[in-house]
Amino acid sequence: MLNFFGVLIPFLLIHIICDFYLQSNKWVEKKKAHTYRSSELYLHSLLHGIALVIPALVLGIHWRSIICLITIVAISHFFIDLWKVTTVKGDKFSYFIIDQALHVLVLAIIAFHMTGGLTIDTILQNEKFSNCILIIFGYLLILKPTSIVIGSVLQKYPISNTNTNTDTDNIGINGLVAGGELIGYLERVLILTFTLVGSYAAVGFVLAAKSIFRFGELNKSNDRGMTEYVLIGSLLSVVITTLIGTLMAFGLDVKIK
Repeated sequence: MLNFFGVLIPFLLIHIICDFYLQSNKWVEKKKAHTYRSSELYLHSLLHGIALVIPALVLGIHWRSIICLITIVAISHFFIDLWKVTTVKGDKFSYFIIDQALHVLVLAIIAFHMTGGLTIDTILQNEKFSNCILIIFGYLLILKPTSIVIGSVLQKYPISNTNTNTDTDNIGINGLVAGGELIGYLERVLILTFTLVGSYAAVGFVLAAKSIFRFGELNKSNDRGMTEYVLIGSLLSVVITTLIGTLMAFGLDVKIK
């Protein structure tokens, strides 16, 4: 009996190689320009299907199943990519995530069908299932929900632009705040990850690195309001994530390194 992850992981490896290493930017542009009339779209989809023959043969999968595998993956990849290149906002990061999630879902369903030994009851009864749910919950909690909490607190400390009122200055402030949100996401992911593996020293490194690169320019700008605004947001981000990570670490019995 084949193992679910023993099948899925080689399939995902082939997907990554074909989608990111064997597909040139020229192919991507031609798919966008010609959509369903693009020969590159057909070749790319067929490549994904045929390349899976390698892990299928290694795993000893029957040739009839291999033919079905090639057909399903090639066709599904074609329609998923066609949807992405014909979507007006297909270049956005959110559409990239959806596109990749759909590809992975197809491969997961195929692996699930081929193995048969993995059932919902088996997953639920696994001793690590609750830990996985807790970890997923923690990462989801530190992203958008934490940003909303921080944003609500920062509403009490609005940025005042006392120097000038030009559109350029406003764009600069908006860019700083928008960039700060992405930096906050990355910062919280790193802090939670290091906390869950018990490496609090690495958390200190993240904070020191951010302080150097983030606050250096703010101090030069002589804008005390902006500096305090970013400092409050950063400290809130760190405190909330550290508390969540510490509570999760206790629940997962993580040892401090």
